[in-house]
Amino acid sequence: MSPTREILTAERILEATEEVLRRHGPAKATVVDVARALGVSHGSVYRHFRTKAALREAVTKRWLDRTSEALSGIVADETRDPRTRLCDWLEGLFEAKRRKAGDDPELFVTYTVLTGETGEVVGEHLTELIAQLTRIIEAGVESGTFTSADPAVTARAVFHASDRFHDPRYAGEWEQPGIGEDFRAVLDLILRGLRA
Repeated sequence: MSPTREILTAERILEATEEVLRRHGPAKATVVDVARALGVSHGSVYRHFRTKAALREAVTKRWLDRTSEALSGIVADETRDPRTRLCDWLEGLFEAKRRKAGDDPELFVTYTVLTGETGEVVGEHLTELIAQLTRIIEAGVESGTFTSADPAVTARAVFHASDRFHDPRYAGEWEQPGIGEDFRAVLDLILRGLRA
């Protein structure tokens, strides 16, 4: 290996895969395209990801993890009260999804296709998001800010009540006039329902 060549890592492969997906879309992107973008053989890519499906699953997980990692800071910030954290978390989720759809619509459509193929990865992502919400609601119950007999059940209800603002099926509505007012109305309803 020449000293000027970068070491081929899983992260580099995932970055290249994302760019190939952006350029070609999920139907036409191949492992050979990814290898060509990296200047390596497709066998080198397969040493890191055993199948094309495994590569697509990994790149989808990486994309979804960006959202849950960004929100985890809100969950962990115990210097703020649970009501504020809940508002910030729901708003953060909405804004993250909205940015993904608006800033790079081609890639958003690509990932929407890929998430349909990788049910297990999507299930893990949703489980993580609901677990984050559960921690916020538990903190609210402990502080006397919220009332809930079962914070995990309440977290799932809050997550589903706010679906319109984070489920990719609704992406077409996220830039429509009045969406901000709709979001605040749903948020207000959630907060009133949780109030101790």
